Amino acid sequence: MLELVESNAKYSFEQRFRVLKPSSQAIQTALQEALGLETAPQRIECFDISHIQGTDKVASMVVWENGRMKKSDYRKFIIKTVVGNDDFASMREVISRRYGRLKEENLPRPGLVLVDGGLGQLHAAAEALEALGITDQPLASIAKRDEWIYVYGQEDEPIVLDKFSPVLHLVQEVRDEAHRFAVTFHRTRRNASRLQSELVQIPGIGEKTTTKLLKHFGSLERVRLAPEDELVRVAGRAAAQKIRTGLTVK
Repeated sequence: MLELVESNAKYSFEQRFRVLKPSSQAIQTALQEALGLETAPQRIECFDISHIQGTDKVASMVVWENGRMKKSDYRKFIIKTVVGNDDFASMREVISRRYGRLKEENLPRPGLVLVDGGLGQLHAAAEALEALGITDQPLASIAKRDEWIYVYGQEDEPIVLDKFSPVLHLVQEVRDEAHRFAVTFHRTRRNASRLQSELVQIPGIGEKTTTKLLKHFGSLERVRLAPEDELVRVAGRAAAQKIRTGLTVK
């Protein structure tokens, strides 16, 4: 009886959700139709900004291509020109850097640029593209709260898709991956910054030792909790003693 129930449940699940996993060509066509694009996008590049109250600002770019995420094409950006907590300016910088480089190297652009956020992020990305002289790039954003999709040029009519829509699932998947990648990069940068700021205050601990510790442990917390023998192996006995004493005092 249990085997029969399991078999029936599996069959029902596949019948119910098989439509949610269309072929690559089908999802490209569905995306084209849903967003009103001229061509079906084979490649999507999606951007997200990450920081804590304007510190350690970074951005991510993830790529979806022909039905799957293409991790070899992911990119990380350290925000260089923006002071304070300004996500719109950060988005303008990242879009300018990415597509300015593609234009300079005469490389193809994606079928769709997607940004995480609402109208403000969408318009910031559009301003950056227009400043580069790029006026024909399909561009959209997805707002977190309502999961509405805004397509540049038709912002007055946001696209509201059914929660079971495979197009919405695709856009959410790409957006969520960009967010994950940005947050992970930001956490790494923040940990490195904290580690360096703490260690630089310990007499006798130089940049070379700090680099070794950062590469091996990755965060200040892991250095604090490291077993004595592991710390000695990475930094040397004398430096390990200074680090242990310095962090304990703090």
